[in-house]
Amino acid sequence: MSAATDFSEYGRLQDFIAFAKTGVKIKASANPSRQIVTNKVHPGSHEEMKSEVDMILYTTVFTFRIADEDRKVAKVYMVSSTEESADQIRIDTNIANQRLKVDYERLKAVGIEIDEKLF
Repeated sequence: MSAATDFSEYGRLQDFIAFAKTGVKIKASANPSRQIVTNKVHPGSHEEMKSEVDMILYTTVFTFRIADEDRKVAKVYMVSSTEESADQIRIDTNIANQRLKVDYERLKAVGIEIDEKLF
C-alpha cells in the first residue's frame, strides 16, 4: 500500500501526526478564519430566546502536503456569540489561539513543518 493511498484516507490532525512518526516528510500550512453562522434554537426552548442567534466559528483549515499530494483538514477551535461583549470576544479569540498553538506544537514535535498563523 503506497503512502498516497494511506494518506488519502486521513481526515484528522492525529492521523498526520501518526504518519509523520513513521518518518514520512510532511509539510503543512494553516489558514485560521472566523466565520459567522446562524444557530437556530428549537421553538419553545425558552420564550425569551430568539429563534436564531449568530455565532462565530473560529476554524482553521490545515493543508498537509506529502510528496505531490495535498489533503485538507478543518478543525473548530472555538464557538462564540456575536452578541458577546468586545472583551468576551477578545477572551474567546485568545482561547482559540492557545488551542491552536497546542496543535502547532503537536505537529512540530513530530517534524511537520508549519508556519504558525493565529486568529
